[in-house]
Amino acid sequence: MLYLMSYSTVAESSVYYAFKHSDLMGQGIVVLLFVFSMITWTLMIEKGIGLKNAHRDCAGFLNRFRAKHNPLSFSDRIEEEPSPTARVCETGYSRIEQMDIEQPDGTRRALTLEEIDIVRASMEAAVADQILELEKKMIFLATAVTISPFLGLFGTVWGIMLAFTDLAIMGKADIQTLAPGVSGALLTTVLGLVVAIPSVAGYNIISTLIRSTIVHLDNFVEEFVTKLKMERLESQK
Repeated sequence: MLYLMSYSTVAESSVYYAFKHSDLMGQGIVVLLFVFSMITWTLMIEKGIGLKNAHRDCAGFLNRFRAKHNPLSFSDRIEEEPSPTARVCETGYSRIEQMDIEQPDGTRRALTLEEIDIVRASMEAAVADQILELEKKMIFLATAVTISPFLGLFGTVWGIMLAFTDLAIMGKADIQTLAPGVSGALLTTVLGLVVAIPSVAGYNIISTLIRSTIVHLDNFVEEFVTKLKMERLESQK
């Protein structure tokens, strides 16, 4: 325990020493990477929680839909469902309502194949809208993953260049002249990796959740259309 406390103290003092001996360019990159880190962690937590809930809700809605024989069984309470799948289903219901399928005796007729194709197209457009919603803000996370190591590398190259320039100006090659500049230069690479490594892991996890949710949406559209076609076949018997 004492060793860990001592190691943490040394690390903190090393970071402070390196930052203190960085030039304005290096310090600016350090501040920028720190801001990147705060934003990426906030974004990963927000998106991770939201996508986990969306994935759970989609799977639950799809399971309940599969248990129903009637494809319009959720039409009365679809607004209460929070999942992206429910929004796609709601689009399908809205399109069906526009087709005047109610009969005078209170029953409804089966949809024609052309009407089923129209419903499918509307639901696929709704899936595309949900995908855009799921992928919102992912561009920043992808940018942080890509640019953070390069920012760190740029800061390191810049700092080492200045350190060797100072060494040449002073005309003496000793560690006391070189160490401050090199330590400041290497700090940006460390912070670049600190930002990039968790961002890569978070991006991969979030991308997997998005892909899984999209699969649920696509499966729902296919199963919804299949039930409409089965209903049509049963009405023709």
